[in-house]
Amino acid sequence: MSRKTIILLLILFILPLVIYFLWPSDEARIKKLFREGSQAIEKEDLDAVMSKVSFNYTDEYGFNYLYLKESMKRVFQQMGDLDMEYENLTITIADKAAKAEMDVRVVAGIGNERGYILGDLPNPVHLTFTLEKQRTKWLVTKTEGMPFKW
Repeated sequence: MSRKTIILLLILFILPLVIYFLWPSDEARIKKLFREGSQAIEKEDLDAVMSKVSFNYTDEYGFNYLYLKESMKRVFQQMGDLDMEYENLTITIADKAAKAEMDVRVVAGIGNERGYILGDLPNPVHLTFTLEKQRTKWLVTKTEGMPFKW
């Protein structure tokens, strides 16, 4: 065997192993979705927030994708200096569907006042998100646990 053939065979055997170990898992992708989503909320970047939401979004409050987008736009116009924190993230994946549960607190400023608008220090709000895998991307399709309508 020539040297080129040996190198080519090694690449063909090693490349799938490298891809397998470096390709992010579904759980890692969902964690990234929430990390980027919370950062987008803090930056008040509506397009980045909505890129994490499925066009098929519906929830128990009657929200769909467009209504959620308009509601988020109003929140960003009325409030500033948003800080969002979440903890106790648990993810359950079943094929192309997933559920993510977490405890959330959001602090915001309205005029000169600043305070919790969602949860508080001793009592965070427990939210449940339903996600759907679309190609290689996970998107939020439903939210449960909001203590109020926007």
